[in-house]
Amino acid sequence: VVPNASPYERGKDSARLELCVRRAREAGATLAYVNMMGGQDELVFDGDSIIVDAAGRLLARGPQFEEALVVADLDLPGARPGTPPQDAPADVADGTVMTIHRVSVPAPPAATGPARGSADVAAEPAPVWPRLSPLAEVYAALVTGVRDYVHKNRFRSVILGLSGGIDSALAATIAADAIGPGLVHAVLMPGTYSSAHSVADAEDLVKRQGLHGRTVPIAPMVDAFQADLELTGVAAENLQSRVRGMILMSLSNAEGHLVLTTGNKSELATGYSTLYGDSAGGFGPIKDVPKTLVWDLARWRNEEAGRRGETPPIPENSIIKPPSAELAPGQLDTDTLPDYAVLDAILGDYVVRDLGAAQLIAAGHDPALVDRVIAMVDRAEYKRRQYPPGPKITPRNFGRDRRLPITNRWREPHHS
Repeated sequence: VVPNASPYERGKDSARLELCVRRAREAGATLAYVNMMGGQDELVFDGDSIIVDAAGRLLARGPQFEEALVVADLDLPGARPGTPPQDAPADVADGTVMTIHRVSVPAPPAATGPARGSADVAAEPAPVWPRLSPLAEVYAALVTGVRDYVHKNRFRSVILGLSGGIDSALAATIAADAIGPGLVHAVLMPGTYSSAHSVADAEDLVKRQGLHGRTVPIAPMVDAFQADLELTGVAAENLQSRVRGMILMSLSNAEGHLVLTTGNKSELATGYSTLYGDSAGGFGPIKDVPKTLVWDLARWRNEEAGRRGETPPIPENSIIKPPSAELAPGQLDTDTLPDYAVLDAILGDYVVRDLGAAQLIAAGHDPALVDRVIAMVDRAEYKRRQYPPGPKITPRNFGRDRRLPITNRWREPHHS
């Protein structure tokens, strides 16, 4: 029996089964891998408990992201010929050393009462729960992470800014699925450059999901700051974001909500966020979700609603329109960042797979973009240090898995 607290990563269930099969064969014994389920800060534990026999055959498997009692009747044969003696050390293939302790019993243990398979008690097949689809398991991990962070830290409700864009739409949907729409407070904070369609999309999402919605225009507050500060350029753009952050934190302070941030991993990686603005909060549901995966999850969630005969929770316009922070006239994310499909491919290789500049270029990425993206990622380390925790879904998230100094003169050499 292997009690475990193995945190979730995308696609980890296949690696977990392979490990259990290998260890059972090495030990020559049936192995029950019992895994934790639930969330703790950044880590999400997905359950997925496994029983395999000494030959590596799967006997039973628990569900993902659900608590369950898995019961399996085992026919345990005696030790096979050539089995190592008691306490024999075994050097396994991956270089670790495993000590096998064997306990001999004079006869197979027998339960009292009618035997399994008799006329009185029919043998039951051990359950093997089906695996979730790749997008379903990621979504379940995010919902589990939010739900347990809220409940275990004794918050009653959450609050977030709703812009009409895809990031806040997905974050709100995850929160509603995690704790119920009646406990999700969405604040629309239109500014001078907010488009009419963004406001309409945000209002549509509130109605579709039954969230608590309110509107707090930011223009009067921004104007009050500008009357004294007269900011221009990026400082003026960031002021709008910081006013929104101040509104959310003030409502949190007054009403007791947990503030959810809505930034995705692509934005965190490149520093495309505002300190004490959209990064202000207590938990980040999509902090480890690349932008391209945000779109995939939103489409999957709407399709899932359709399969259930429910109204899709996310307005289609929020999914298909070009992303924009709407802090300046006609602004689009692509004014500052590469196309997200290209950006996420580079970030996956640089951040998750830890390739250097020369390796990135050898892998086929554009040299100029490689230099640009690496520079953005490295410069943004100080921002990421001040971002709240969020569910880990990738092999390498920011913070726990990728720890680099802020004060760091060394930089990847330019290749463009």
